[in-house]
Amino acid sequence: MRIRTLTRPEGSAAAPTAKGTAAARSQDSPARRSSQPSRRFRRNGGPGRFAVFAAPGLLAYLALVLVPIGMTTGYSLTNKNPFNPPTRWVGLSNLTSLFSDDDFLKALQNTVVITVIVTLVTNAGGLAIALLLDRRGWLYNALRSVFFVPVVLSAVVVSVIWQSILVDDGLLNAVLRQLGVDHPPGWLSDPGLALYTVSWVIAWQGLGFCVVIYLAGLQGIPQELYEAAAIDGCGPMKRFRNVTWPMLAPAVTINTVMSLIGGFKAYDQIQVLTNGGPGPNTTSTLAFQVVQTAFNGNHVGYASAMAVAMLILVATVSVIALGWLQKREVSA
Repeated sequence: MRIRTLTRPEGSAAAPTAKGTAAARSQDSPARRSSQPSRRFRRNGGPGRFAVFAAPGLLAYLALVLVPIGMTTGYSLTNKNPFNPPTRWVGLSNLTSLFSDDDFLKALQNTVVITVIVTLVTNAGGLAIALLLDRRGWLYNALRSVFFVPVVLSAVVVSVIWQSILVDDGLLNAVLRQLGVDHPPGWLSDPGLALYTVSWVIAWQGLGFCVVIYLAGLQGIPQELYEAAAIDGCGPMKRFRNVTWPMLAPAVTINTVMSLIGGFKAYDQIQVLTNGGPGPNTTSTLAFQVVQTAFNGNHVGYASAMAVAMLILVATVSVIALGWLQKREVSA
């Protein structure tokens, strides 16, 4: 039997080696990889499937946020009163009347005072507590949970608890009488003191949120920065000023903006603790005034104008604060 031997013709190219094949595949891989996302996108259904997943959230946002804002804006341009029809178009007269409304201006003043107190107390207190709790151990973990408990509680529950403590014959005044104070302060009944008492309750409930955000910021600071500062001879105060405070800029932004919004929309604590008293509009806020005007006075159009003014004010202050604090983050 003959065996034919195949010989390679002279001048023909050599058979591709394994290394050459791998190199060719590696050259083709970028183009192949670049086409994979688009193929996977088409295979997974394209934009239609993403729209299906996004639709529930978008519909909920539309129904619960955008539609109520649009309806409130429309009502603010009318004299709507469900018990006194017909509803007439009044344009911007409701908004312009707010500038001469003593009740609205008093509520605005109280809201600004509460917002300033809440923002300062929650940020300063939250940072101080976070610095104390930025340690390892089961005790510090337990204390973190304790400080966060008021945040998850309802504002009504917190207000009822503090009301039992702060009323004239409550726990706090009972302790003060035992200590020899014959006439303890009227924390909720004194017109000159009630607003600051309510501000303290609101700040106390929001303190735990700030503590958690500042703790997250502190634990995200690289220890190498503290070691380098210590080698350079920086003491605790210099390390805080030059390392900790600049690195906490994002946490300061979050806590400040959230505290501002929380102070401007304060309502539950006002309703439960003082009901706007003890004197006329002593502790009334913008949110409280909106509810009272709409549901007690049935002036839905005028209350809607208050709500629109409140929305514009909160949005303006938040945008200004956010822009300024974000510039600080970049410069820090």
